[in-house]
Amino acid sequence: MKIEESNIVETNDYRVIIYPASRPFETKEAKAITEKLFDFLATWAAHGKSLSSSFKIEKNQFIIVCVDEEKEMASGCSIDALGKVMREMDEEYKLGLFDRMKASFVENNEIKTLKLIDFKAGLRNGEISKDIQVFDFSKNTYLDFLSHFLLPLEKSWAGNYIS
Repeated sequence: MKIEESNIVETNDYRVIIYPASRPFETKEAKAITEKLFDFLATWAAHGKSLSSSFKIEKNQFIIVCVDEEKEMASGCSIDALGKVMREMDEEYKLGLFDRMKASFVENNEIKTLKLIDFKAGLRNGEISKDIQVFDFSKNTYLDFLSHFLLPLEKSWAGNYIS
């Protein structure tokens, strides 16, 4: 089920796992990803107990998986099973979901993704505006994701790269 179609109440804090693609999804990719995740999450379990989970594709480039660990904790094996499904999709569509050495940001209302070294250099030499918003893939709770996933440069993890 998708987050927007789930019974998850946003006042509770749920575990979030963010898979950032290096590029926007094509329509057929988004459809296939949605179908695969819908099928997988319907049977996702930890130690034989069903996990209450959902997902959404954010900004057509980021896959957000949410699990209610107040009902059942996601175990190492269940996280590995999710990772396996994500790696299969990553390999099939060449999405860069596991490349953590990149930065995604919004500049002139457009999402851009660069290698981290190029992002840092662009900020330092002025090729990238200081008037950008930066995505933070380290968010691990839903409330933190809702309020801090996209921040102005100076308030983000990348703020220390401003010269």
